Amino acid sequence: MRTRSGFCYTNPEKRSKENCAAGERRKRSKLNNVGKSDLFDSLPDDIVLSILSKLSSDAECPADFISVLLTCKRLNGLGVHSMVLSKASKKMVAVKAQSWSHSAHRFLMLCADAGNVEACYILGMIRFYCMENRGSGASLMAKAAIGSHAPALYSLAVIQFNGSGGSKNDKDLRAGVALCARAAFLGHVDALRELGHCLQDGYGVKRNVTEGRRFLVQANARELADSLAAKPALFSGSWLTWDPLSHQRSAGCPLLSDFGCNIPAPDPHPANNFLTDWFAAKDDGAPGSGLRLCSHPGCGRPETRVHEFRRCSVCGAVNYCSRACQAMDWRSRHKSECAPAERWPGEIAPAPAPANVIHGEAVVVVDNHQTAVS
Repeated sequence: MRTRSGFCYTNPEKRSKENCAAGERRKRSKLNNVGKSDLFDSLPDDIVLSILSKLSSDAECPADFISVLLTCKRLNGLGVHSMVLSKASKKMVAVKAQSWSHSAHRFLMLCADAGNVEACYILGMIRFYCMENRGSGASLMAKAAIGSHAPALYSLAVIQFNGSGGSKNDKDLRAGVALCARAAFLGHVDALRELGHCLQDGYGVKRNVTEGRRFLVQANARELADSLAAKPALFSGSWLTWDPLSHQRSAGCPLLSDFGCNIPAPDPHPANNFLTDWFAAKDDGAPGSGLRLCSHPGCGRPETRVHEFRRCSVCGAVNYCSRACQAMDWRSRHKSECAPAERWPGEIAPAPAPANVIHGEAVVVVDNHQTAVS
C-alpha cells in the first residue's frame, strides 16, 4: 500500500506472518544448538585470568597480547585486570617511540598502577628524559627500584652521579654509589662496571684499586655468561683461542680483552631504545639547545643541563653519562676513532698537561678532574 507522498506500508497480515516465521527460525536454531554451548563461557574467571597472565608474561611483543584481547568481549575485559598487567613481560610493554600516543601512555600507566616494575621503569625514563617531567619520572623509577628492578636502581644512580634534573650542586656521589652497589648485587652488568671504576678512581667511595678491578672482571664474566645463555650458537668454534688482535677485526664488543675474547654487544633495554629513537626523530637529534646525548649507542640518555656529561679529554668530541658507557664505547668504537682535536692556525697551545692516554686507557674529564678508564 502506497500513500500520496510515496510512503509504502506493509500489509499487517503479511508483517505478522514474517514475524512468526522469524520466531520459528530462532526456535529451531536454539533446539539445534542444545548441548553445543560454548565451553569457554563456562570457564571461571580465575582460570581465564591465569591463562592471560601466562600469555602476558611470555609475550614477545605487544601485538601478541593485544590480538588476543580483540578476540571477544570477555577477554577484552579480563585482559586489563591488574593480575594480568602486573605480570606483563619486558617485551610486551616495550612501546616504540614511533608509536607513542595517548593510548600507549595510558596502557603503560595501567601496567604501572598494577605494580609492573618494567612498566614503571620504562614510563619513568620516558617522563624523566623525554617529557622532562622529572618528579613523576623519578618517582616511577623509584617505585621500580623498590621492587628490586636492577636497571631502575642503576638509572637512579646515574641521576645521582650527574645531578640530573637539577644543578651541579645536586650531585650525591655517596647515594649514587649505594644505588649502584644495590644494582650490582642484583647482577646488573653496567652497575658492576660503574662500581668498579668508582672504586678504582675513588669517586664517591674510598679508593680501592684491587676491589675495583675485581668488580670489572666480574662485570666481564657476567656479560659473557649472559651472552652464552642468550645466544649459544654464536660461540661455537674456537672463540676462546688466544688472539690479542681479534678486537680489531671483529664488529663485536671485546670483553675479557686480556684473553682476547670477543662477544656481541648486549641488546639495549627497551627504555634505552625508546630514548634513542625519540631523540633521533628530532631534526637536530638533540634534546634541546646546547644539550647533548650520551655517545654510547645503546644508552640514549640526554643531558638535563649544559655540560652535565663527561667528555673525552683527548678529542672532546664524545661525552658520556657514566663511566660504564664510556668504557663500553671506548672498547667497541671510540678507541679506533679517538684523536687529538685540531686547533685553529695561530691558536696558542695550552700548557702541557698529564698524558690523556695512559697504557691504552682513555681519560674523561669530570668537573675538571681527569679520570682514567681501563
